[in-house]
Amino acid sequence: MKSVSINPDRLLNDLYELRKFGQYKTGVIRQMYSRADMESRQWLQEQMTSSGLDAQIDGLGNVIGYSGKSSRTLLMGSHTDTQPIGGWLDGAYGVICALEVYRSLAENPDTCHMSVDIASWADEENTFHDFLGCKGFLGQLPPQVINTAIRADGLRLKDALNASGLNGISEQYDPERYLAYLSTHIEQGPRLDISQKQIGIVNQISGCREFEISFFGESNHAGSTPMAMRRDAGMAMMEFATILNRRFRQTGTKQSVWTIGHAEFDPGVLSVIPGKATMTLQFRDPSPAQLDRMEQALWQMAKALQKDLKVDIQIEKETDIAPVRLDGKVQEVLCHIAQQHCPNHWQVMSSGAIHDTGLFSHIMPSGMLLVPSIGGISHSFDEDTSEEDLVTGCEVLANAAAEIIRQAS
Repeated sequence: MKSVSINPDRLLNDLYELRKFGQYKTGVIRQMYSRADMESRQWLQEQMTSSGLDAQIDGLGNVIGYSGKSSRTLLMGSHTDTQPIGGWLDGAYGVICALEVYRSLAENPDTCHMSVDIASWADEENTFHDFLGCKGFLGQLPPQVINTAIRADGLRLKDALNASGLNGISEQYDPERYLAYLSTHIEQGPRLDISQKQIGIVNQISGCREFEISFFGESNHAGSTPMAMRRDAGMAMMEFATILNRRFRQTGTKQSVWTIGHAEFDPGVLSVIPGKATMTLQFRDPSPAQLDRMEQALWQMAKALQKDLKVDIQIEKETDIAPVRLDGKVQEVLCHIAQQHCPNHWQVMSSGAIHDTGLFSHIMPSGMLLVPSIGGISHSFDEDTSEEDLVTGCEVLANAAAEIIRQAS
């Protein structure tokens, strides 16, 4: 099959243009349903339409471009919303790559370009609800979410939708239409950068478990309460976190990661001993058994330390996302194409970051490729990837898409 040629200048120009929506210093602030976010979605819809796609923004904010009525269609996409302190490529690269793949296939008459749909999914960064747009599209979004989801500052999802002119009703996917889901992303980690590889072919995506851990002690005067008589929830939380870190270092694997992302003291004033303290804990690993071991260690610690720390400890599990393995046949295509375009400068690897590809993998054959993040930095204004690697990733994606379509025809 003839190789597909992308237009590198068009790819990069679109990436830089999208960066302008919410640009701040070297990064982007484009949280879901913000003005910058909605303006970027309208721009993206225009780009899809001008490229020949039947593009729309659905009631959740998903931007979806349909290429025709083919029942054997490849679906490609990612997201364009960002973290509060966001990088310019996180998600955006995958969406613009998908658009460039569609355009490039359309310009190559030997390929079946009318069999590619592309999408930018809403709220993948969990401003209101994780993978809101994907779950809506796949019919997996609990109906109560529209009325109950709240942003960290108290803004209700329902109000944000209304302010954006959206009705909360998602486009629904046709299970007879799609043959596979394909995506690309920056790695958001250091492995490709360290190994000086240009492409990572994802074979599995790590699972993730999240907990809210609360410590209940007793508020009292910070100046006159002897240390031996205190039931200090704040100190207990910090000591617990230190012991937990040591325990996870002992029980974790090389792929295990854990983060305390938020901590809060109540009442949170200098002269009052905290009567309550709360922290959030997240850990990830590609092995279900390892996730179980880490969770078991957490519960055992809470039970064992309550007496010594002089507090009551309450744990609530908030998220449990199972690890997923991606489709072997799609991986074979990606590996074959990567070897053609960057011989021996690619590797098979797991993804510690959780992506929409994991959700789609339960519904249809799915594959994903990664390009390096310079210094392994992401979710930061300093996030970046070389233009050469951005172009190479898109070239591999385009030719892999063409091969998947060819094999299915």
